[in-house]
Amino acid sequence: RVWLATGYTDMRRGFPSLALQVQEVLHKEPLSGHLFVFRGRRSDLVKVIWHDGQGACLFTKKLERGKFIWPSVAGEAVTISLAQLSYLLSGIDWRNPQETQRPTRVG
Repeated sequence: RVWLATGYTDMRRGFPSLALQVQEVLHKEPLSGHLFVFRGRRSDLVKVIWHDGQGACLFTKKLERGKFIWPSVAGEAVTISLAQLSYLLSGIDWRNPQETQRPTRVG
């Protein structure tokens, strides 16, 4: 599962303090193998923590242009699919992605 930590997070935090936030604020288990995604105040930086069973992983992505689309609810966790996470990390509105019309023939 993929969990978004709603609201803003201090991006100076590393895995230990983000894992503590997962436990105390989101009431989830940070070593569960789930992905937990946090967004910075300017909305152009996210951090993802994940424990693979052997060790802690911390991923960071900063958009050069644009902002990450985030739920407006604060203080709780929102679960999204892996496909929605892919949209989110690409800077696309994951809540309502638009499918483009595909050509019926190549020619």
